[in-house]
Amino acid sequence: MNRPNLKLLQEIIDYEFRDPNLLETALTHRSCLNQPGIIESYERLEFLGDAILEMLISVYLFNKYPDKMEGYLTAARSAIVRTESLSKVSEQNHINDYIRMSKGEEATGGRKNSSILEDVIESLIGALFLDGGLEAAKAFFERLILPNAKDIIALNQLKDSKSLLQEKVQSQGLQSPVYQTINEVGLDHNKTFEVAVFIDGKQLATGKGKNKQEAEQKAATAALITIDKLK
Repeated sequence: MNRPNLKLLQEIIDYEFRDPNLLETALTHRSCLNQPGIIESYERLEFLGDAILEMLISVYLFNKYPDKMEGYLTAARSAIVRTESLSKVSEQNHINDYIRMSKGEEATGGRKNSSILEDVIESLIGALFLDGGLEAAKAFFERLILPNAKDIIALNQLKDSKSLLQEKVQSQGLQSPVYQTINEVGLDHNKTFEVAVFIDGKQLATGKGKNKQEAEQKAATAALITIDKLK
């Protein structure tokens, strides 16, 4: 397994790690755990980074929008930290190029898997917090995540695809979308789910993801495109 030059990644995030092992762990997918010398994946750091990111975006929104009520702030936070948003940050900054994963995981599209890309953004925040404190994590947030967050708010993209599909079908007097898992492939810790979305008993679209929630969102996105084409 080739090890990428992490010096380049540190230039992208504008931070040099005091403990390079933290950075390596933050980039290590669990599929590498059977590789020699690799004993930990990014999952614990992801847990920590998830909480820190939620705090950072909450503080930002609270201070930035003093006239907005809780409902708006909650919707904005959810939109900014949802899978599609964070995976976009990873791809835009080529962070996905530095993830360590097995050849099998990469061959099945792991480097483009939005759930993995989201996880690594969160694990990096956790690693930055441990290595450089809250200021290091905040600098990463402001440099890489905040620009995308501002776009989401400015374009009023606060609702996810499932919510948008629900509103669209209701406005047309149709029944609420029904999501059904039609296929599961892989081992328990590394499954791919395929979900179909039905409207008034008719299958409109399908979506695949590493969890049912991601697959449902992708199915809803595809369904929205299909509905627009039928107009």
